Amino acid sequence: MGEMRFMYTLINFCSIILAVKAEPHLVYANRRDIRIIDAGSNKPKSNNFLVINGLDDAAAVDFIFEEQYVFWTDINLARISKTHFNGTRSNEQQDIITSGLISNDGLAVDWIGRKIYWTDSETKRIEVANFDGSSRKVLFWENLDQPRAIALDPVNGYMYWTDWGELPKIERAGMDGTKRSVVIEENIHWPNGLTIDYEESRLFWADAKKTFIHSCNFDGSNRTLVLEGADLLPHPFALTLYRDTLYWTDWELHIISSCNKYDGSNRKVIKDNVFSPMDIHVYSAERQKKSSFNPCTVNNGGCSHLCLMAPNEFHHSCACPTGVLLLEDQLTCADGPREILLLAKRRDIRRISLDTPDYTDVVIQLKDVKNAIAIDYDPVDGLIYWTDDDVHAIRRAKLDGSGK
Repeated sequence: MGEMRFMYTLINFCSIILAVKAEPHLVYANRRDIRIIDAGSNKPKSNNFLVINGLDDAAAVDFIFEEQYVFWTDINLARISKTHFNGTRSNEQQDIITSGLISNDGLAVDWIGRKIYWTDSETKRIEVANFDGSSRKVLFWENLDQPRAIALDPVNGYMYWTDWGELPKIERAGMDGTKRSVVIEENIHWPNGLTIDYEESRLFWADAKKTFIHSCNFDGSNRTLVLEGADLLPHPFALTLYRDTLYWTDWELHIISSCNKYDGSNRKVIKDNVFSPMDIHVYSAERQKKSSFNPCTVNNGGCSHLCLMAPNEFHHSCACPTGVLLLEDQLTCADGPREILLLAKRRDIRRISLDTPDYTDVVIQLKDVKNAIAIDYDPVDGLIYWTDDDVHAIRRAKLDGSGK
């Protein structure tokens, strides 16, 4: 009996691995789970494999192919998580960002610099962090309204994102936050999905209000129509690309579809009756090609904290966690914020650095804060003191949350 169970598990495991190795295959968020579908199969509707289930509201998804990690955002739980996908259905979820999020709609993985980038349409920020969530930094906090989709080109050091606010547009900037510029700002309304054609140096995006898919060069020039029509694209949400084929999800039709990237021909339904199709990516090494030179490989590029891909002569820049200054050597971060505000918000305690212009509030990682009311700081010993009305106590801890 035990041998039969083992053989069944082994066959099931091998069948999933073989399916994942078929080309092309798509990883997509489905709110309550994340799945991989073999779009190259003769029976793609049945080749639908579970990566992780039991989720609350999975929206954005991305991956690092070489290490077989899948990352996703959860809107209801306001967190970013990851799991190692090895063909099993084990629920090995790791939460890496658990505070300071409200509506984290967009997510992108830098497979060269090993960073995650995300957008939040409620905090109106674009942020970056290491794969484990450490050294988190706000890159953009001004002139953002409703940022959503985000796509990275780490080989060239650029990032691209959509904004469907009052002044809808597509923007780009260096992945270090430099050289920000507008790519598209005309004939655009609800730019939802965004993907990059790395071979031909073009952007593709879907507009849910204007019901079309367009493409353009990285600088916005040579804009062309791929597909349009409310019957074909009633509410496109996310899209991705594999060679000459585009794939996208549609909220209204509950389907995953495909077409030729040049003229919209050869349209197909890859998967129908999808519960709630959200973000989608082609799960392939072809979408994450290695650069001939990775400046962050040796000694983290000389950086004490974040080594970020950048469109400069060094191909990278050093950066610091939110609220911490980069010193004059442009390599080393200060030990921490020098001037701060402390804020008690009943259920948590936050610090706001006055050293940097973004004034981002950072939740101090403290457990069991029930009803914090009064707060003070001892600069000599570096301790925070606060009163908690629920437990009728005065407590203290260090600024990093330790020593409580």
